[in-house]
Amino acid sequence: MSGTDESATSPVIDTSKPHPARMYDFWLGGKDNYPVDEELGRRMMAIEPGVRDVARANRAFMRRVTRWAAGDGIRQFLDIGTGIPTEPNLHQVAQAVAPGARVVYCDNDPIVLAHAEALMQGTPEGATAYAQADVREPEHILEQAAEILDFSRPVQLSLVALLHFVSDEQGAYELVGRLAEELAPGSRLVITHAGYIPGDDRLGEVDNQYRSGRITLALRSREDIARFFGGFDVLEPGLVRPDLWRPELDEEPGTRLDPSVAFYAGVARKG
Repeated sequence: MSGTDESATSPVIDTSKPHPARMYDFWLGGKDNYPVDEELGRRMMAIEPGVRDVARANRAFMRRVTRWAAGDGIRQFLDIGTGIPTEPNLHQVAQAVAPGARVVYCDNDPIVLAHAEALMQGTPEGATAYAQADVREPEHILEQAAEILDFSRPVQLSLVALLHFVSDEQGAYELVGRLAEELAPGSRLVITHAGYIPGDDRLGEVDNQYRSGRITLALRSREDIARFFGGFDVLEPGLVRPDLWRPELDEEPGTRLDPSVAFYAGVARKG
């Protein structure tokens, strides 16, 4: 699970096609991406010039909600679709508030595995670990996470900028339901998701670009995104743009998005 065995030290990275984690890294100004990722990333920026701001606002939301949750007593975090490390990482934010926090990261991109060591430099009091798995394999994820996390106690499950890469046909709602089923009362479900505005003539071009990169893209309406929180109590201020989710918790002024952006963030509590 920690990524220290022979296969983990030599991950096979496919640079023949773009990967969402590496495109996200490009938009954040990182260096762990390849020309194929930058090419599709730039094509997306031509269609939606604000996509870089969305990536930054999404990352800032992750930091805010993690800091808030740790301050509210959450001590366990499961982050699926981790992406390439970008400091401060989730465990650094959580353990700065609660040094004993336990964090499990999960991603399916070998380049994230190659950087997993950076995701495990936590506090002596806490624990951090990395699981190489796909979100479409919830049983595999839960089995590995249970080595570090106690699912009889509250866990914050983060699915940040992930579910729009999982289609209904691939069982998006079912896999979230399976993961949520394992969570104890008091747990939190954190989701950010790219949506769409009906009638936006850019939708077809966005879909075509992702298809050209052989990436599944499942944009959903705000109402369909809200369905992922079924059985949970959505906390204020509800399902909103990430920059509008409790911006007062930012340690410094964050990125503000154009009101036309259809990208949503929400946090819910399991009763």
